[in-house]
Amino acid sequence: MTFVVTEQCIKCKLTDCVEVCPVDCFHEGPNMLVIDPDECIDCTLCEPECPVEAIMSEDDLPEDMQQYLELNTELSREWPVINEMKDPPADESEWRGKPNKLELLER
Repeated sequence: MTFVVTEQCIKCKLTDCVEVCPVDCFHEGPNMLVIDPDECIDCTLCEPECPVEAIMSEDDLPEDMQQYLELNTELSREWPVINEMKDPPADESEWRGKPNKLELLER
């Protein structure tokens, strides 16, 4: 099992989760983070650290969010590892909780 970064990370890209990851499984894109499912050890440390509740266990993903497991797998192969907390985007608070952000994902 792995953990998955979902839509709520898009345009928020808070990095609190990165600081607690013991295996450096997070990867950073232009406006979102993803988790490499092959590196994730299911330690559960990242999920409670996410202020926007964007991280979910693979087993808890609703049917309409299954695409995020594939997206995390794909993009973790392309994006670089991030293992240090960074400042959030200046406008992240404007995007918190907004639905339907997948179309805003920058690759």
